[in-house]
Amino acid sequence: MTEPVMPTLTRSQVLICMAVSAVVMLVVAKTWTFLFDARVISLSWQPIHLAWGIGLGLLVTLLSSLIYEIWADYRLAANTYLEMVLKPLELVDVIWLGILPGMSEELLFRGVVLPSFGMNAVGLIVSSLIFGILHMASLKHWQYAAWAVIVGIGLGLVTIATDSLLPAVTTHIFTNSLSGLIWKLKQQKLSDL
Repeated sequence: MTEPVMPTLTRSQVLICMAVSAVVMLVVAKTWTFLFDARVISLSWQPIHLAWGIGLGLLVTLLSSLIYEIWADYRLAANTYLEMVLKPLELVDVIWLGILPGMSEELLFRGVVLPSFGMNAVGLIVSSLIFGILHMASLKHWQYAAWAVIVGIGLGLVTIATDSLLPAVTTHIFTNSLSGLIWKLKQQKLSDL
């Protein structure tokens, strides 16, 4: 049985999908808070929270690059996902890759889902598993989703520790933008050979 071929998307389609996904996640977060009278973690602004986010973003990017280099199955899964999302984008678009998912996913998963299930191990696991599952392009490429679960745990831990969304949002934006930039530059370098 052969794996279905991932669709080829245009730049506009990817950008529209990111924007629509962000709006859907914001609507789900707002609906969740209304239906379940859920607490929402604030985006409280403190310089230390920004520093935590940048530091964690660097760590996630470095670990992801290391895993990419040493684990062939993860590399294949990541490339499948990144080719679908990043290949059609221009270099300047990586900022949207950071901002749109970084803001909307963190509001939903760490801002609403995590506190709804508890600012504890249960909330951490539930929010991280859902986050990981939504990053799985196909069952064959579960490795990418597994890494997303681990990243989700890190994002949840920093949210619990600071009671602020700022570190997680900063981490997510920084990681997505930097990883996207690195991937795009590597692809350009390979195509120049």
